[in-house]
Amino acid sequence: MSADAFRAQLSPEELTIAVIDNLRKIEKQLRTPDLNHFLDDVVAALKQSSRSSSKFVPIVDSIRRAFQEHGFSALKAQVKYAYNGYLASRRFSKSNLQDQAKLADLRYPVEWYPATRELQRVIHLHVGPTNSGKTYHALKRLEQAQSGVYAGPLRLLAHEVYTRLNARGKPCNLITGDERHFVEGQEIKMSSCTVEMVPTNASVEVAVIDEIQMIGHEERGWAWTQAVLGLKAKELHLCGEERTVPLVKELAAAMGDDLQVHHYRRLSPLKAMSASLREIHKLKRRIERITRRRVAVVYGSLPPEVRAQQANLFNDQSNDYDVLVASDAIGMGLNLSIKRIIFSSTIKFNGRAQAPIEISQIKQIAGRAGRYRTAAQAAQQEPPVNELANQQAQRDKVSPTGSSAQNLGLVTTLNRGNLSVVQSALESQPDPIMSAGLFPPTNILVRFAAYFPPSTPLSYILLRLHSTSLLHPRFHLCVLKDHLTIADTIEPVKNLTISDRIVFCASPANPRDEAMIPILRAYAECVGNNAGGAILDVPALNLQLLDRQVKVGSRDYLEKLERMHKALILYLWLSYRFAGVFNTQAMAFYVKGLVEERIEQTLARASIELPTSGLRRPHIAKGNLRPAAGEALAQPRGRELSEEASVGHGRNSVPTDDELQAILMRMTARSNKASGTVQSSKTPMDPSTANLERGQVSSNVAITT
Repeated sequence: MSADAFRAQLSPEELTIAVIDNLRKIEKQLRTPDLNHFLDDVVAALKQSSRSSSKFVPIVDSIRRAFQEHGFSALKAQVKYAYNGYLASRRFSKSNLQDQAKLADLRYPVEWYPATRELQRVIHLHVGPTNSGKTYHALKRLEQAQSGVYAGPLRLLAHEVYTRLNARGKPCNLITGDERHFVEGQEIKMSSCTVEMVPTNASVEVAVIDEIQMIGHEERGWAWTQAVLGLKAKELHLCGEERTVPLVKELAAAMGDDLQVHHYRRLSPLKAMSASLREIHKLKRRIERITRRRVAVVYGSLPPEVRAQQANLFNDQSNDYDVLVASDAIGMGLNLSIKRIIFSSTIKFNGRAQAPIEISQIKQIAGRAGRYRTAAQAAQQEPPVNELANQQAQRDKVSPTGSSAQNLGLVTTLNRGNLSVVQSALESQPDPIMSAGLFPPTNILVRFAAYFPPSTPLSYILLRLHSTSLLHPRFHLCVLKDHLTIADTIEPVKNLTISDRIVFCASPANPRDEAMIPILRAYAECVGNNAGGAILDVPALNLQLLDRQVKVGSRDYLEKLERMHKALILYLWLSYRFAGVFNTQAMAFYVKGLVEERIEQTLARASIELPTSGLRRPHIAKGNLRPAAGEALAQPRGRELSEEASVGHGRNSVPTDDELQAILMRMTARSNKASGTVQSSKTPMDPSTANLERGQVSSNVAITT
């Protein structure tokens, strides 16, 4: 029985005893006199048979609930919050509390952007499944504008649009959190940004906000809300899923903007197959040995530049990278020519527990199959403006076994038990998004913090603001998560202003990686000391790692390189906010490039295991990869077959080399690029003897874990 299940079954009396025991552990760990007195009062309240008259009732209830639902770490965090609240409540006057309540009234975020409200905007909402041309149409309108901005969820997407516009003679700047490229010469009126970096103070003709369904994201949704509410654009184009329509209609009405909804269908058909395939656990090295083909890899902790490079290797039909092994990072931000998506599981670790993959995520990943064209293909051969519309009209007139079959996307699973789940998801519509994410603006945070003593931890102030906030039903507060951990990590650093701490809390630091904690604290100390921010003066970066020789098969070395890259990204991000402290930006970019080259070399030379989520450390047994919770497998791809992919994590037995070879041969048999035909899912999947004799294996196969 898991610890969570055990706590859930405790009787009230048993729960009280367990909470008191753990409170005493906290007391011994912290050894703070005032806190000890507070804990004594809490324990006394817990022991009372009737607590109805105790002023500690709310505190006791919250502490009991935190421990029962999430264990000791949550109990410790709740004790800290309750203690700070207890101290603060004794200092506040009635008028102080009233003023705080006014600041915490976040019901009308539409009013935060008065200059934008003076405009009469037209909102174009482009909705449809993956590979339907919705973003294409919005970007075509952006290309026609004299001024504009693109906002995407990933730096890869922002860079793609930046490159596309400049290649077509439309000068465009790139603005992301850690990288900015400005076209020299004339005044540039076009920008491509990550959504958090959208310039809401600039007036433009056309703005495009991609993946608008992210507005409901529990952590990042605030950035999409900020862009939708604040962008000063005559035309605002929103691209995303159908489930955003009700919410966007409400927002448009509240803002007084006109709304036009454009619906799209897939440009290529997508079919759930009737058969599943066995899971492949032994990936890169075994596939290379059996097929004599190279294997590209894509997963979340790889730098975006390396992910794009690996994707390009996979897409390039002139090389021998015929297999892509990937995590579910392929779901967004990468252009991959994929024919078949193969889910190895429909369960994923969501950061807290094992949970079913959401319908919307299954549909988005599955939608990668049968891609109409990659960005590179689109750049090489720009289709006529009406080509996508014609494709929409002709789609239902063409048989899947006819000439359009080369674009048919196939979806299946490695485990037959998961096939019905995927088929059901593809036939279902996810629930509509009912609320947009919010995060209190910095000016409200600073004013709210001014009511508390200087020694009050920022993590408590953030929690206090969140707990007292008033919200309209169409909005929700984004969870704090990393904000609180970052705030507590840099709490001991002296001479940081509240604004400095808020900036760090918004940074792309990963405090869940314990190895990043010293780097984060070192950067904060540089700001507190207003010195020591030269990249060579930060020992925690461990730049000596680049002097080491690349070790074949060294997963540990690769992880250290990935971690160094994240530290450099954080340095660059901070260099745009504290330019006087982190003043060796050019050198940081140079070192970042060296790290990316070293990672690419390591991937090319080593037979690495696909990492898991979090720190992405795989379960390894005698060189075999067993995907851990939260992973997705990507499979061999056949160039003859176009591309193929599989997503999920599985627990099936490891196939033998013969079984693995048979699976790869069957994939080759399913498609023949030369003849331009793809076998129906109902057709037997016999191995291709001809291909086997020639040693050919289906390329363009991706296995995502």
